[in-house]
Amino acid sequence: MPKDIRVYSGSAHPKLSKAIADYLELPLGKVNLTRFPDGEIFVQFEENIRRADIFIIQPTCSPTNENLMELLIMMDAAKRASAGRITAVLPYYGYARQDRKDRPRVPITAKLVANLLVAAGANRIITMDLHSQQIQGFFDIPVDHLYARPVIVPYLKQLVGNDAVVVSPDSGSVKMANAYCGMLDAGLAVVAKRRISADTVASSHLVGEVKDKICIITDDLTSTAGTICAAADILQKAGAAKTYVVVSHCLLNEKGKKQLLSDTNIEQLITTNGVPNVDALDGKVKVLSVAPLLGEAIRRIHQGRSVSSLFKMKK
Repeated sequence: MPKDIRVYSGSAHPKLSKAIADYLELPLGKVNLTRFPDGEIFVQFEENIRRADIFIIQPTCSPTNENLMELLIMMDAAKRASAGRITAVLPYYGYARQDRKDRPRVPITAKLVANLLVAAGANRIITMDLHSQQIQGFFDIPVDHLYARPVIVPYLKQLVGNDAVVVSPDSGSVKMANAYCGMLDAGLAVVAKRRISADTVASSHLVGEVKDKICIITDDLTSTAGTICAAADILQKAGAAKTYVVVSHCLLNEKGKKQLLSDTNIEQLITTNGVPNVDALDGKVKVLSVAPLLGEAIRRIHQGRSVSSLFKMKK
């Protein structure tokens, strides 16, 4: 087991990496990340990492391809420098929505990314709230799949109390919603959704009782806010008292920001800092830090201790 722990940051989210390093009471490792004039990425570790336990923190968010390629090159450099173990820490796993072949002649890009990470030298993966849990099976190396719920639920309890209904905005998010139900002692409702295109959805009907209740819509990510706004509209028509939204990864584009700001049915969107540059939108978005959660996972993995308590959701 490597004894020397080193934490390195890619250029995707240095602020989160620094917060994780501060939690671990470690300095961030020194690495030179530069670009050639034609845009090619150059990486050089500026210290001896032979036999060290390396953790490279890099969410593969926008610009997705640039951040993913930088992570791959960093791992290759670490492997060729004889690092003892290389763990890729992806607070957000890009391309996770392409996890199945649901139409003719389309890729399973989430599996391709898994193959690339392993080929580049990853011995272990730490990630958080994957779009679908089966992505863990795309790897033949250990995957520590963390959840943002231990960070988000305490804030929710202060915000909504005990009289709430957790709402899944589509059938794919029911498992996540059910987990929030268990932690909040709340009811469960489901909104049926039909996707029209990559950025357009249509919500049709609601299953569950939400009248005069505080509703919490839960999802793993949002970019255009189409799904959550459509669900919030149905909840408002069904008589919900207030509606809050919880997403682990806030990837809002300009269209999504405008839609969220203009939606008076949504009181607040609660998210994490797993991706950078989350706009607070004048208080409409609340950002909670997952640095302690990721830092504790890194510490336990390095020490060879169990991380199962980070997976289990306590009430």
